[in-house]
Amino acid sequence: MRRITRPTGPRLVICLLACVAALTASPRAADAGGAPPHGWLFGSWTGGLFPVNGALTAQACLSQPVVIFTRDLVLRATLTDPMYTQREVETARATAGGTEFRFVTSRPMVAAGGGDLLGLSAPRPVPGFGCENADVLHVSRRSENEIAFTGCADFPYPLVRCSGR
Repeated sequence: MRRITRPTGPRLVICLLACVAALTASPRAADAGGAPPHGWLFGSWTGGLFPVNGALTAQACLSQPVVIFTRDLVLRATLTDPMYTQREVETARATAGGTEFRFVTSRPMVAAGGGDLLGLSAPRPVPGFGCENADVLHVSRRSENEIAFTGCADFPYPLVRCSGR
């Protein structure tokens, strides 16, 4: 499991352009044959940690997305860490109301620089989404642009898609 920082400057512009390009494609195009079962999720989402204001602008949404879905990765932001936590998708399976993700099994990370006299630290918990299993995520589709993470305490509110417009 790797952790990456939130992009800034030119990297932010490239990231935003990639997100806008992904969002301009029809969400229904992912439902067509040949697309992965989670193709309808590709892009940036906000909310989940907090209720989303109905007047959220695209700029505000894309400046701090909470979750980013790609073909092979799901990136997650937290309130207390400036870096996105990255989970590698092992499998994605379409369900009746959304998608079920199984992530590559992760091991607890050891925090650097802290700990006891020998410089050792207790492992930090496996990053997940606050669900019953850190390596499984159930995404429920509420509407075309709204989802929820079923049974995940870290995301008590629905997430909404960041539009490119």
